[in-house]
Amino acid sequence: MKELLNNLKGDKVIWSFVALLALISFMPVYSASSNLAYGAHGSGNTISFLLKHFAHVGIGFCIIYIVHKIPYHYFKGISIMLLPLVGLLLLYTLFQGKTIGGANASRWIEVPFTGISFQTSTLASLILMMYVSRYLAKMRDKEMTFQSSVLELWLPVFLIIMLILPANFSTAALIFSMVVMLVFIGKYPLKYLGIIIGAGIVGLTFFILVAKAFPDAFPNRVDTWISRVDNFTSDNPDEDDYQIEKAKIAIATGGIYGLGPGKSVQRNFLPQSSSDFIFAIIIEEYGLLGGFSIMFLYMMLFIRFLVAAHKSPTMFGKLLVVGLGFPIVFQALINMAVAVELLPVTGQTLPLVSSGGSSIWMTCVSLGIIISVTKKEEEIAEEEAEKAKREAALQELIDKQLAETDETLVPNVLEGADRKFETFENDFTIEDKSIDNPMNAVLHK
Repeated sequence: MKELLNNLKGDKVIWSFVALLALISFMPVYSASSNLAYGAHGSGNTISFLLKHFAHVGIGFCIIYIVHKIPYHYFKGISIMLLPLVGLLLLYTLFQGKTIGGANASRWIEVPFTGISFQTSTLASLILMMYVSRYLAKMRDKEMTFQSSVLELWLPVFLIIMLILPANFSTAALIFSMVVMLVFIGKYPLKYLGIIIGAGIVGLTFFILVAKAFPDAFPNRVDTWISRVDNFTSDNPDEDDYQIEKAKIAIATGGIYGLGPGKSVQRNFLPQSSSDFIFAIIIEEYGLLGGFSIMFLYMMLFIRFLVAAHKSPTMFGKLLVVGLGFPIVFQALINMAVAVELLPVTGQTLPLVSSGGSSIWMTCVSLGIIISVTKKEEEIAEEEAEKAKREAALQELIDKQLAETDETLVPNVLEGADRKFETFENDFTIEDKSIDNPMNAVLHK
């Protein structure tokens, strides 16, 4: 275990919060899955749902570990290569999408030979954020014109959003708002950004008018999200009101301390109690303390994303953390707001807590990339620390060598000086003691 923890690089605080949210998810998912166990399958076996969630989370952490080993600058090229593929997948999903439990029509496709259903919009959001981050980092030191940005940046963005919008308005709106936030942080000219936002509003209005005029020309999800917005702004009762009412009853029943683990009552009435409305089940069983604890963990994760973005040595790393990290937290806040009827029903899950395969895995890919950015920063810090240690050791060795040289050199110099002085005296004495000195006859007189 110690060796495994040592192999985990990057921001250890992000690792801790992600692991804590994943561990917390098991109890509410296990409790809320009784609705599916008795309703859909009739067996009443909730252990299978718990094991399935455990497998999803386990695979998710394997994804984080694998992705965080990849240098994050590789994702510049990956985003360019995968963006056309994502467009084709979205187009296929729009016309051949699978319905899961009657709830999420035209948003899922089934992976061949595996039986695994996959929500393509989550992958599209991930790739699009990487692509936008790459473009903004590339244009940081260049003059950005509106014409070039429309072709290179906004055309791919609007194409992806247009393919998601008919089947999943909430995800399309979340992606557009996150892209706008990202380009604002990336110092995209505000006058151009205002034009883009205006064009987006006009395009959405036109799409709604066309959908109402020709309802058979679009998938049935268009009617679903349009009716959700209409019913949220009015008092017309519908199925979504039923879900919201049950969620509010669950929250009111939970009180401050909750009913206790596994004692939820409204899980038997909420259709999406283990995914879209799991926050209401958490409050019913663990009270407002449990709900605020979950919110606190997401806020701490948000703050840690800010720290990671600030410390990143490159512009691409900063934008990557913002573009992939902030949507995780905002999606969690949207899920909580839906449970208390601050927003209409959106179908957004609670990241790392709600049950589901593709949503957990795409969140884990995002987290792996973010940790890869922090790993790069950690590696730079380690290299600088190692360099400082090497320089200190080298300086210490030099000082020691100089000290030893001084100790041996000074006595030798003094001894040599004495010998030279004696030689000097002998060379210049007036008395020559050599036998053959011709002055001996004079000196002895």
